[in-house]
Amino acid sequence: MSIEMVLKSYETALNNNDIESILSLFGSEPVFMPQNAPALEGREAVRAGYEQVFDILKLTVQFTIHDVEIAGEWAWARTTSSGVTKILEAGIEVSEGNNELFILRKESGDWKIHRYLFATSQPRA
Repeated sequence: MSIEMVLKSYETALNNNDIESILSLFGSEPVFMPQNAPALEGREAVRAGYEQVFDILKLTVQFTIHDVEIAGEWAWARTTSSGVTKILEAGIEVSEGNNELFILRKESGDWKIHRYLFATSQPRA
């Protein structure tokens, strides 16, 4: 699967609250670095992080890929995302926008997300 397809699959899984599909896109030793939170290291920590996110939010976002660079078995991609976040408990929707950096590594011939970092580009008041 191409890096672009990995990122499109991640977008789809994120919008569908599909943790199993998300985890299938991450490598064997993932680190997820969400904004304003400690890094989540390892598959179980990443799973727990997404479970927590999906318990409180429903995302409807679209990614735009700006750069993809490949260096052997490693690659990075810079993206932005925009859309809507529904805060489930409050029943309200807010606009969403982020800058993202994905570091990918080939594992058994397939591109996998190795590190993922995001930060908002639309801070809430």
